[in-house]
Amino acid sequence: MAVIANRRSVMTLFSRPTDIHSHRTRLVLAEKNINIEIATVIGNDLPEDLMDLNPYHTVPTLVDRDLTLYDSRVIIEYLDERFPHPPLMPVDPVMRAQFRLALFRIETDWYSLAEEAETGNDYKLGTKSRKLLRESILQSTELFAAKPYFLSDEFSLVDATIAPVLWRLPMYGIELGSAAEPIEAYMQRVFARQSFQNSLTELEQEMRL
Repeated sequence: MAVIANRRSVMTLFSRPTDIHSHRTRLVLAEKNINIEIATVIGNDLPEDLMDLNPYHTVPTLVDRDLTLYDSRVIIEYLDERFPHPPLMPVDPVMRAQFRLALFRIETDWYSLAEEAETGNDYKLGTKSRKLLRESILQSTELFAAKPYFLSDEFSLVDATIAPVLWRLPMYGIELGSAAEPIEAYMQRVFARQSFQNSLTELEQEMRL
């Protein structure tokens, strides 16, 4: 994935190589095989154009011609609507609402703890946070067992949001244990997808070496 200069003729994503929000955005891009330039942001020195475009100075930030988006949930839902094939959200409004609720819960219960890990030096979560995240994931074991993907027979935005967290579990110091066989099977299924492999940066690949 290339670092870009000041060009806006192609859709551009400002992304950090280990940021969980950036990862889920890159996974949606890979799933839809969208032609995009990745502007890799490393360290605290942000590119001037990112600072000009995004008042919050955060990543991921998506630039699509005159449109600038800077919340990962907004970005992935925009990408799903802008590039409708393959669809990553159900058409039925009730199912769509259930998927959005699942996204909200994952962001609230899992991503908040993952972000805590990203602020540390070695990604290890504190004892309490590690316990909370592990318990929250295990509470969903039956849902992981019900269908090939989360709540669905097809890969969705929910999977694109879950997978980056599960990929990072070894970094967080979390082992799910023998009760998590359905989750382990789910991880093998999702991590084997070509889109998931294509979404990984070199630093993310090293998280499971």
